[in-house]
Amino acid sequence: MPVEVDVVSQSASLRPLEGQVALVTGASSGIGLAIATALIRDGAQVHTLSRKIPHGLLQQARGQGSTVASHTVDLADVVAVEQVALNLARTLPRLDILVHAAGVIRRAPAEESLPSAFDYLWRVNVMAPFQLTRALLPLLRRSNGQLVFLNSSAALRPQAGIVQYAATKAALRAMADALREELNPSGVRVLSVFPGRTATPMQQEIFRLEGRPWEPEKLIQPEDIAAIVLQVLKLPRTAEVTEIHLRPLHKLS
Repeated sequence: MPVEVDVVSQSASLRPLEGQVALVTGASSGIGLAIATALIRDGAQVHTLSRKIPHGLLQQARGQGSTVASHTVDLADVVAVEQVALNLARTLPRLDILVHAAGVIRRAPAEESLPSAFDYLWRVNVMAPFQLTRALLPLLRRSNGQLVFLNSSAALRPQAGIVQYAATKAALRAMADALREELNPSGVRVLSVFPGRTATPMQQEIFRLEGRPWEPEKLIQPEDIAAIVLQVLKLPRTAEVTEIHLRPLHKLS
């Protein structure tokens, strides 16, 4: 007897985020790019927000018959971020997933760390996520959406030479925790991800400054993080994962 295949169910299982709209910051490279790519693969309509147009992501999307809306902004520019955030809030038909993957780091001993550098880190790592989240909350509430904050192990175990960076990441964790308490009653889930060293362009620059040989194969891969985040996003609405901690299997000497 011929076997009938339920095409609709099969399509839904292959693209479980079909019809959902996601906004990903920092999607031009690294973890943000990996998450945006995974979202596209699972059927989401993706908007990106970064300083650079993610040309590689746009090509991948076209290859899969999808489209990506790219928005460019300097996340350190408080006024520009506010304008983009308000424009997105007015023009997006809906928003189901907001991923804050953008971030910057500056390394220096405390006595050599400038207030201007601290201000820059604060604006990108803390203020920009707050501005975007605040403006887009009505859309997230309406869709019982999901918030993802890509944080850092530095928020939990700060090291020498990154006092300012660690402080901003600790603040980002506190923001996510407070938002979770505020938004859970509206059906919005909030996830914080704390990766250790990951094979990204930013990490490559850190290795250079530390005088270490660059061996990305020994680090967490951006795709590893994307795979875990996507699994959490697709969880049934009866559960919420609040934090994910990842470390490279191979420890640095």
